[in-house]
Amino acid sequence: MQLPVINQHLPSRRGFLRHLVFGREPVVHNPGAQTLVVVFLRGGADTLNMVVPYGDDRYYAKRPTLAIPKPARDAERDDASIRIDDFFALHPKMKPLVPLFKEGRLGIVNGVGSDNPTGSHFEAQDQIEHGESYGTALGGGWLARHLRVRAGGASATTSALQAIAIGETLPEMLRGAPAASAIRSVDEIQISAKTGNAAAISAALSRMYGAEVGVLGEQGRQTIDLLRKVEVLRGKQYVPANGATYPDDEFGRGLREVARLVKADLGLEAACVDLDGWDTHFFQGTTGGMQADLIDRLSRGLAALDADLNGHRERVTTIVITEFGRRLYENGSVGTDHGRGFALMALGERVNGGRVLGDWPGLDEPNVPVIGPGGMDVHVDYRSVLSEVLTGAAGNDDVAQVFPGFAPKPVGLIHSGSESRLQQI
Repeated sequence: MQLPVINQHLPSRRGFLRHLVFGREPVVHNPGAQTLVVVFLRGGADTLNMVVPYGDDRYYAKRPTLAIPKPARDAERDDASIRIDDFFALHPKMKPLVPLFKEGRLGIVNGVGSDNPTGSHFEAQDQIEHGESYGTALGGGWLARHLRVRAGGASATTSALQAIAIGETLPEMLRGAPAASAIRSVDEIQISAKTGNAAAISAALSRMYGAEVGVLGEQGRQTIDLLRKVEVLRGKQYVPANGATYPDDEFGRGLREVARLVKADLGLEAACVDLDGWDTHFFQGTTGGMQADLIDRLSRGLAALDADLNGHRERVTTIVITEFGRRLYENGSVGTDHGRGFALMALGERVNGGRVLGDWPGLDEPNVPVIGPGGMDVHVDYRSVLSEVLTGAAGNDDVAQVFPGFAPKPVGLIHSGSESRLQQI
């Protein structure tokens, strides 16, 4: 978020406030009390090879070369899936997440998806990011509407860092948010000063306009306070807590910045981080290769985020979503084509984890022609999962405004009544 350039010769009070205020809407009570992190696996992730249905022999029949081997009695083998119950196992590259699953912080919902029949990445991503049914059009993104619901109340406080996306552009799910910025690092959040001394200018602005009253003055003071906190962050080398080691790539660095912002108490309510490259039509690989490398990066990144946020976990819930899954069977190019349903993952203290939720859709192709791509049947509308997460873990008390016209069904992913795992213990 690059703030407006402010010259050494400070502008008039009116001109300064016009630049300083990020929006006239009040935002949230207790900003940053809950943060929702959305990890989007763009390209259509083959979750059948991530959450492996080793208890269904049809999985191995349909994927003679791409199936992940069944769990082995020798727990040290790194070429076999990791058993999590009598039917499902995790891809071996997901080993960093196994303790989180066993401790009940990582949950999985199978057969999640939308009613989009096209198999188009663009259309399916757009639909999920907008929170729509196929053929309808809602204004802005579902995460932006959630933040607008959270913006109710005349006495609310505001944060210019209510929502961020790691990268150079805002994703569709944040379109229309009261305050959202695309950044790569906390270090980008500064006043661009020709003198090169942004901290001194922030201090001067604080002295000069600290007495301003009213809505504009309040937002100005809050923004100055934000800049002051960011300057402190920029002056310190960030060291992840609890030995957390993020992948040394754009995805890992993005999660690291999210943790940094959460712990700095800057009012962060939502963060979006993408992991691209899941369109594995060709030479997908099994326990090694293209998809395994992505699963490794995802798993190490999530495990690092969980470790780094120890002591802040009660405030953060992370969901991992994709636009659609892959076909049940492998193709002639040793890959998988576009499918329908997928496994959604969620991580956090409020997650009812340690289990795979959702009825197993099975691996039979439909006996009658279907519109669009085949693949795992969709038994859980993605909006039901998101509604439960927003209500139970993100402080939303009116999810009907986020998904208008949609009646969510219970999923069981979030502890009922916002009761966290820690509270149950």
